[in-house]
This record gives sequence, structure tokens and C-alpha cells, in this order.
Amino acid sequence: MTIDDPARPETPAQEPPVQEIPVQESPGQESSTQESPTPPHKPTTWSALRPLLLRLHFYAGVLVAPFLLVAALSGLLYALSFQAEKVVYAHELEVPVGDATLPLSRQADAARAANPDGTVTAVWPGAEPGATTRVLMADPEAPEGTSLAVFVDPYTGDVRGQLPSYGSSGALPLRTWIDGLHRDLHLGEFGRNYSELAASWLWVIALGGLLLWIGRRRKSRRALFVPEGGPASRRRTLSWHGSVGLWAAAGLVLLSATGLTWSRYAGENIGAVQDGLGGATPTLTATVGGAPTGHEGHEGHGDGHSGTGADPAAAQGPDMGLDRAVEAARAAGIDSPRISVALPADGKGYVVKETDTQFPLELDSVALDPADGTVLDRLTFVDYPLLAKLTRIGIDAHMGVFLGLFNQLLLAALALALVLMILWGYRMWWLRRPGRPAARGAWRKVPVTLLLPLAAATALVAWFVPLLGISLLLFLAVDLALALTAKAKARTRAKPGTNRTA
Repeated sequence: MTIDDPARPETPAQEPPVQEIPVQESPGQESSTQESPTPPHKPTTWSALRPLLLRLHFYAGVLVAPFLLVAALSGLLYALSFQAEKVVYAHELEVPVGDATLPLSRQADAARAANPDGTVTAVWPGAEPGATTRVLMADPEAPEGTSLAVFVDPYTGDVRGQLPSYGSSGALPLRTWIDGLHRDLHLGEFGRNYSELAASWLWVIALGGLLLWIGRRRKSRRALFVPEGGPASRRRTLSWHGSVGLWAAAGLVLLSATGLTWSRYAGENIGAVQDGLGGATPTLTATVGGAPTGHEGHEGHGDGHSGTGADPAAAQGPDMGLDRAVEAARAAGIDSPRISVALPADGKGYVVKETDTQFPLELDSVALDPADGTVLDRLTFVDYPLLAKLTRIGIDAHMGVFLGLFNQLLLAALALALVLMILWGYRMWWLRRPGRPAARGAWRKVPVTLLLPLAAATALVAWFVPLLGISLLLFLAVDLALALTAKAKARTRAKPGTNRTA
């Protein structure tokens, strides 16, 4: 996103205006005047900061915008992928509503019969009438990092299909592929640098552009919020760029902040700060007796024995069965229709979690002893520290699972707005070639009392968000190289016998 402020073209420095001051006449002397310069106005903090902010916004917009454009376009696809999944995988996800549902244990057995080489690890009952039950299985043929989801008709026990399922939201192949494109361009760990760079700069560009837009002189307050009409021009393009940016700024900053929590370098720093402030997400203890500890409730674990909704290979002792485990969880307060049930394995009990991310959130969970349903541990969303709650809500909102369709449409609108602002920014740059928004050395005009704290804050942020700091140094290097090149050309033109251009 680039704002080069075409409404204020650069002009050479002009002499200050003069004011005629009458001089009192002496007897016999003709009237005369003398010229005196108008006292210069004292520069404000904004007038000193604006050129520096404008130059930073320009360079960040030109050099980082390609990464932001890729992130915005892939993010737009991801926001639409939720509804696309319902169309593409309608056969697996939907069935005619029947009279009564079968016990979950029978549905799990149907999945085993369809894929005898797999091991059932979790069961997601359909949340509404006509939705299939998703039986998750550990399968050697499933892609790395995914479970095999077997879709079972809850009324007849028929298997509707099998697809890889990824993550806590149960992304199917279409959404998983788009998610990978958005996250790392399918380039693995190296590709994650692109998304972290985009997230690192998005909040800087959004807030910087917001300050520049609010700080402009305008004839009416309406022009702050509503784009100008009229024929195509640089001024109208800037109006659309700034007005849309004003409306989208808060959402873009939130996307940047939540995106950084997933990043490789800044994400580690954010996690350390969150833990240090006591905002770590609490965990559920599902260990049975003195068995070794592990990661409870994970989709990759197995379950109990055949006929009860559990696999024989994972049997650890007496097992009350899948259906009774759900009944015990309901009795313990897990009352949301959207739940996931992780079956016991590796010394763990049943873990039943609410998965309803619609507001108000129902994210309570309970761990049960597989022998008799005794509650081993219970965790409610109310127990989460405030930072953990905000992190969970922010991540769910970034993923498009918070508030459902409204959330997804809002994400799509933000992504589209970002795409348009980037294109408008490049158009302004092109219309005002070579696109120099402010004179070099703008930092020298900033008062020392403001420059030193600003430099310290910038260094701290650059350390906390490493890719932001590295790319900022790159911008400074580019700016210095351009300055040296310009000086060299100026010296060349100044040599005797060299043709000079006006």
C-alpha cells in the first residue's frame, strides 16, 4: 500500500513571503515602505514526523506490497473455502435426515469395517440434523500431519466417503491446500518467511497510512470517510486508497497480530511474553492413575476395543465404551451439540471437548476414566486467563471459524480491501513517477526529544519482530544506495564540459 500524497507535489523551497510595513513620514519626506520577512512558524511535531512516516510508508508499500498481495489473495480464497467445501464435499458431509441416529459405537465400527488398517482416534458427531459423523483414524496412507476422516451416515451406518482431515477445524483437502498456500506457498519452513514478513509489516503500513490519511488537510469531515467521485485522477485514487484504508485499518491490524502468533520467529517471542504474563492456555490432565503423561485429546491417539467404539490394539483395561463416555461427559456439563471425543490410548482416558466457536463460545472439556466414567479433570473456558481467551478468539477469527459465515465474509471483505489498496497504491506510484514521496533526510527534522524515544521503540519492535527489523535495515540500505547514486550523478553533471539538463 503506497501513499505518495499526489495532492501535495514537491516544490523547491521558496523564499518566505514579505509584508510591507508603513514607515511614519517625517516633515517634508515622501511616504515610503520597507520590506520585512514574516516570522517563520514553529514546526509542529506532526510536520516533523510526517515526511519520515510518508517515506517509510512509501518504501514499505512498494517493497512489501507483493508479499501482502499474495497473502491477501490466498487469504481471500481461504475465507471462501469454507462454503466451497460444503459444495465440493456435499456427498460426504450431508445425508437425508432419518428417524433416529445409531449409537456412536456402531458408527465407529462401520468406519473400521471400511478401513480395517486404520485406528480410530476420535469421533466428531454431526452437530445438526442431516450432518454426517466424522470418524478420525490414524492411517499410514494419510498425508503427513493429517488424519483419515471416514464420513458415516448417523441414521443408517453407511460410509459416505473417506478424506484426509487437517487441524482442529477439520479442514478437508480443498481448504487444506489453500491454507498451505496462504501459510507458506507450499514451500515448507522456508515459505513461512513470506507470510511472517507480510504479517510483520501489515500493522505498520496500516497504522502509518491511517495517520497520514487523518493528518491531511481537507475541506470537510465527510472526505475523511467517503471516497471522492469525479473523473479518474491521482487525487481520486488517493481518496479511495485512504478512505478504504480507514475503514479496514482495525481489521488489518488484528489480522497482522493474530498472524504473527503462528509465525516462526515473532511467534516464539509472543509465546514467551504471553507465558511470562501468565496468559498461557491451560491444559487438561487426562492421565489415568500413574500412567506416563502425554498430549491428551490429540487426534493422533487411538481408542479402546471393538464393539464399544474402541480398538483392541489400544485397550488399556476396562472400557465403558464410547456411548457411555459421551453420556458421562453430558452429565459433567458438556452440553454443546458440537463436540469431539478422543478415545483412550497411552494411559489416557476419554477426552470430550466442546468445539462450538460461535458466540458465546462453548469450549469446555472433560477427561474421563475409561473404566467407570469418573471425571479425571475438567477445564472450562471461564478458567482460561484473559490473554489465553483473547488469543483463542483472535486465532479463531483469523481462521474464519469464529462467528461462522459472518466471520468468513468479513475476512473476505478485508482481503479484498487490501488487494484494492495495494493496486491503488501502485497506481499512484505509477502516475507520479518516479514516486519520490518526501525528501531524504527527513529524520533530521524530527526533534531530538522525539527522535531518541522513537529510535528506541523502533529498535525494540525490530528485535521482537525480527523480519520487520531485517527488512527495515534493507529499506535503509536501498535508500542510502539511491542517495549515493544521485550524488554521483550530480557530480558528473557538474563537471566542466558535461551537458546539463534543466
